[in-house]
Amino acid sequence: MASVPSSDPPIPGSGRRGRPRQRLTVPVLAFGGIVMAVTQTVVVPLLPDLPRLTGASAGTVSWMVTATLLTGAVLTPVLGRAGDMYGKRRVLLIALALMTVGSGICALTSDIRLLIAARALQGASAAVVPLSISILRDELPPERTGSAVALMSSTVGIGAALGLPLAALIVQYADWHAMFWATGALGALGLALLWWAVRESPVKQPGRFDILGAFGLAAGLVFLLLGVSQGGQWGWTSPRVLALFAGAAVVLALWWRQQLGAARPLVDLRLATRPRIALPHLTALLVGFGFYANTLLTAQLVQAPPATGYGLGLSIVATGLCLLPGGVTMLLFSPLSARMSMARGPRVTLALGAAVIVLGYVVRIADSRDLWVIVLGTAVVATGTTLAYSALPTLILRAVPAGQTASANGVNVLMRTIGQAVCSAAVAAVLVRHTSLVGGAPVPTLHGYQLAFAMAGSVALVACAAALAIPRDHAPAKAGETRKRSDPDRELEGT
Repeated sequence: MASVPSSDPPIPGSGRRGRPRQRLTVPVLAFGGIVMAVTQTVVVPLLPDLPRLTGASAGTVSWMVTATLLTGAVLTPVLGRAGDMYGKRRVLLIALALMTVGSGICALTSDIRLLIAARALQGASAAVVPLSISILRDELPPERTGSAVALMSSTVGIGAALGLPLAALIVQYADWHAMFWATGALGALGLALLWWAVRESPVKQPGRFDILGAFGLAAGLVFLLLGVSQGGQWGWTSPRVLALFAGAAVVLALWWRQQLGAARPLVDLRLATRPRIALPHLTALLVGFGFYANTLLTAQLVQAPPATGYGLGLSIVATGLCLLPGGVTMLLFSPLSARMSMARGPRVTLALGAAVIVLGYVVRIADSRDLWVIVLGTAVVATGTTLAYSALPTLILRAVPAGQTASANGVNVLMRTIGQAVCSAAVAAVLVRHTSLVGGAPVPTLHGYQLAFAMAGSVALVACAAALAIPRDHAPAKAGETRKRSDPDRELEGT
């Protein structure tokens, strides 16, 4: 169905006097993306101490991460579709509001049940990036869209790199609730700036919301990601995990059939299975795996005790600072990736990004004992991630109608999330199998880390191959032509 202009009244400041505000659209949306990533990351340094602080078991505490992962995966495509139908700015405000409310609840309680529920609310913020990218496509001239989308996509890594040292500093020098007060304040600021500076996009695709499809996708993803995230703790062959995977297969198969028969599906599967969209989604999953291993493994390796022969025994704060150069690299390279996509096409940029990730893991395998080499290898992987993540939404924007950009990018972000969840489980499985006793406690060996790096690099190599298999654009990319070539509304209306 073709997209239609919105009939909503203009927001305050959307007229001639509001043009200075509209110039802030890109930085305001980027700030929202960074706040989202910071909010999702800050709890990680706190996890070892939460059992003592909340009186809960380590397994229960882990749900503060799992709950955010599950709700983020479920709500990202749902909110993306809602944004296409009811207004992207409106749904983006709701996502940021849920994140801010979740921070406020976490700041006010030490009850693990309320903390988990609040973290589940914060998972809604995962939809911030795809909704923002869709707004940028609708609101910016074509010559500015590429660089803005690249920056927006990079905010995930930038925020994660900033969130870890910030959280570590707060945990070390202040009450742990202060961490959530800080993220709540940032969320409130992001909400105010968004309401003030960003106008509602006029591009919508009205229709009836597919409630049955939303529930089916939610159930299938919960079964799948719960099995993946808890497999290491419950046992991969345990009845609970096997039942979850079987349930995911059955529910998602039924959901797929329901979507193909729906008049207004939550996800347009006929569009999503076209090679120009399906291959970027597959590559997103693989790149998500490669990206997440970088942060996950580095944080554990540098904190390992020196008695292991490779560990540096760094504090949580120092560990966060080791990851900070990677975030700075992502910020600096996002404009370059946009220019590269404009000159050579996003397909080439995506393949190059995956290849750079492989190079970064080669560095990590070669030397993971010297701090400067560890930081260098981490930054190289971050550079490759920037190139890949900035190219993925551009590929999606070129392949889908304007009225489906938020939902399509939501699915792409979902695939990244699934890749990260699978990476976490795979890395844990590798490290558990390669341990040695240090001071009477089992600690992963250097060989285990090297195998995990090799696994992540191999996945990134497959991502490079998948990127090269994406069909080429019919015409070379040129400045000012992106939106004209990338809007296939008329083509889809006739299919």
